[in-house]
Amino acid sequence: MSRLKNFLDNFEGYCCVVALAVMSIVVFINVIFRWIGASLRWSEELSRYLLVWVTFMGGAYGVKTYAHIGVEAFTILLPVKARKVLSIIVAICGIVLCSVILYFGIRLVNVNFQTNQLTPAMRIPIAYMYMAIPIGMACFIIRYVLNIHAAIKELLQGDIMETSSP
Repeated sequence: MSRLKNFLDNFEGYCCVVALAVMSIVVFINVIFRWIGASLRWSEELSRYLLVWVTFMGGAYGVKTYAHIGVEAFTILLPVKARKVLSIIVAICGIVLCSVILYFGIRLVNVNFQTNQLTPAMRIPIAYMYMAIPIGMACFIIRYVLNIHAAIKELLQGDIMETSSP
């Protein structure tokens, strides 16, 4: 059970590792084929779509690990409680933004499934490539909610510690 929990905790990271590995192998093979004088038409398209998936899944993983760039000059001046409250506010804003993108991403995927548009080289439905947007945004939202939960838990534990101190 703990292996499953560990996998789910790091789902985005594992997706990024697999996608980057596949992308690297495909690009390397295509370089060899170009050197021989042939080229794999689908390799550039596959690597481009994998990069899109890595971007969205890696962004969600960045939310989990607090790796996104932030302006710390202001937050360093704040007391610890205020920093936690600010991180909750920022996460709520992130949830709102990601929810809007999720909504329009779902609409985009639905339109592409209805039109049955195919990718030029691989000839697979392009909607599968666009699914990176709603799936990535759902992962972002989940990570933001988990971050809010952790921040609230830390705030409450801090209040308990302060009130129990003599």
